[in-house]
Amino acid sequence: MKVYRLSSPPDLSPRYNIAPSQPVAVVRQLNGGERELSFLQWGLVPSWLKDSAGSYKMINARSETAHEKPAFKQALRARRCILPASGFYEWEKVGRERVPHYIHLRDGDVMSMAGLWERWKSSAGEVLESCTILTTVANSLLKGLHDRMPVLLHGEAFDLWLDREIDDASRLAELFLPYPSDRLQEYIVSKGVNTLGNDDPGFILPAEPVREAHAFCCDSSANN
Repeated sequence: MKVYRLSSPPDLSPRYNIAPSQPVAVVRQLNGGERELSFLQWGLVPSWLKDSAGSYKMINARSETAHEKPAFKQALRARRCILPASGFYEWEKVGRERVPHYIHLRDGDVMSMAGLWERWKSSAGEVLESCTILTTVANSLLKGLHDRMPVLLHGEAFDLWLDREIDDASRLAELFLPYPSDRLQEYIVSKGVNTLGNDDPGFILPAEPVREAHAFCCDSSANN
């Protein structure tokens, strides 16, 4: 976690199946420039919403249109964050089944997903901080599973993304390109991850031999 230049060492416990509405770790920059690791609800609650019920549905935001959507545009200008993760799951529809796949960086480094966060306050004074993950078009490795994927940030983009002085959405658009396929690996994992509440280290291990020919598929359109 040194790459994020946090003001204090993070206190993290491993999680292998984080679901919407649950706490998730995010890195964000404070007004003074220091960075902290916080735990926010996954599922953004806009500050102007009267009732936080159902907010778990806002777990993702399209990067191409976030700057114009009422739920996300102010957060994109002033409340950006990074969600560190070892990887993420995506599901392939095979007949009536949903087959889970695990996607991670080929070199084993921590992924840095671009996110937005918000602070909501109820009429009774209750404060809830929440977040969402930005998505972009899927690269060639993942498009067979889904047409979208998280926006994954390269290390050199962290300063730009977290800088609270930058509020021009057009300056951030270059960060929303699909991550290169040849830097990712995917494989099928246990269907146990399909059950809410299950949380096991074995969920990120291959359930069958890794399909290296597929994993090495080069994405020629990643920089278009």
